Amino acid sequence: MRYGLIGEKLEHSYSKIIHEKLADYRYDLIPLNQEEFGKFMTAKEFTAINVTIPYKQRVIPYLDELHPTAKAVGAVNTIVNKEGTLTGYNTDFYGFEYMLLKNAITIKGKKCMVLGNGGAAKAVIAVLKHLMAGEILLVSRTPSGEAISYEECHQQHKDAEIIVNTTPVGMYPNTNGSPLDLTPFKNCEAVVDLIYNPLHTKLVLQAEELGIQSVNGLRMLVAQAKHAAEYFLDKEFDDSVIDPIYHELLSEFSKEA
Repeated sequence: MRYGLIGEKLEHSYSKIIHEKLADYRYDLIPLNQEEFGKFMTAKEFTAINVTIPYKQRVIPYLDELHPTAKAVGAVNTIVNKEGTLTGYNTDFYGFEYMLLKNAITIKGKKCMVLGNGGAAKAVIAVLKHLMAGEILLVSRTPSGEAISYEECHQQHKDAEIIVNTTPVGMYPNTNGSPLDLTPFKNCEAVVDLIYNPLHTKLVLQAEELGIQSVNGLRMLVAQAKHAAEYFLDKEFDDSVIDPIYHELLSEFSKEA
């Protein structure tokens, strides 16, 4: 196996379609349970891979080197195997920043709320800091020193201006769930849901009903895949390749919805 994606549940993934449009290689989806994950990483039988839920942080102990962005974020979603040496990168940072800029979502000085506490949340927080957010709140079902509870966010932080969902709540095939009721958040200007399957989660649909700008994760997925392919092939792609693939997928999957 040369190129592909590892994660626990991959039936929702569009990564194979995107990568095979970006470059001339076969890209495999490799679902792995916890036991299989350890064996796969130890065997190192791949050229380069992407990593998704729930392994973006768990993969780090298997790596020999971390790119500075991955080190700063504390999560890895791209790994390159060069003669047995595994180097971890984070292209979610690039993909999320690209998506915010393309959708003209202003972060500077804003109160931002990030739902979820996994590897994707770490990349999102790093981008929000980079774009000089005024305040960043992390919300989790298991509150800790870093994260507040959903109850607390409803009680004390209804003035959040930007809400980003990094949880899998609402993702195919369990599309009936939503991580948050947006009704109390009267100051909310934009909702960004990293989920891209379905294109319109319950969270995104509610944002639309309330007149709040809403964005799904499809453009981020294509942008981070473009960046990952650069690491895979040690070759640069112009950003102009992103939007044609994004619009093609958007059109295709909108017809299916």
